[in-house]
Amino acid sequence: MRGEPLGGPLALNAGLTQQLVRMSNDPKRTYLVVVDDSAEARVALRFAARRAAKTSGRIEVLGIVEPQDFVQFGGVQAAIEEEQRLRIEGVVSAAIGEILDESGVEATIIIQQGEGVRAVRDYVGERPDIAALVLGAAPSGNPGPLVSSFCGTDAGKLPCPVMLIPGSLDDERLEQLS
Repeated sequence: MRGEPLGGPLALNAGLTQQLVRMSNDPKRTYLVVVDDSAEARVALRFAARRAAKTSGRIEVLGIVEPQDFVQFGGVQAAIEEEQRLRIEGVVSAAIGEILDESGVEATIIIQQGEGVRAVRDYVGERPDIAALVLGAAPSGNPGPLVSSFCGTDAGKLPCPVMLIPGSLDDERLEQLS
């Protein structure tokens, strides 16, 4: 399929004729945001929603239910995990409601069970359409396990860029940056 050129040549050398072309059936750019009940996760979600709105993209919001320590009785462990799953679903739903109303972007909520870093790595690895992983960093102190991993020991191992959003950014600054 052939698209229409969006602008002039990409190369500085006039002899090269490559041009940036938008294909009419291109899938929307997808920003994956990992959300928990932290303030920095909400800032990251706001950034991703604004970025998606400006790029005609969409967001996927990933909530992770961490495995519980072993409990002697399986029924008790299952009840604890279900309670945690419901709490995460509530946190994710509450976080995206207002933001999606503001931005009007398309969003999908995904709840995964497992250890955080592995769940994100596996999810992103299965999804070649993810344009960027958007993470919020705590305003001070430990930035969080996902930020520490994907911007530290696992930096460069994901098949997409990682956008690290400082949790201290206000709405005005987020609008300027997105």
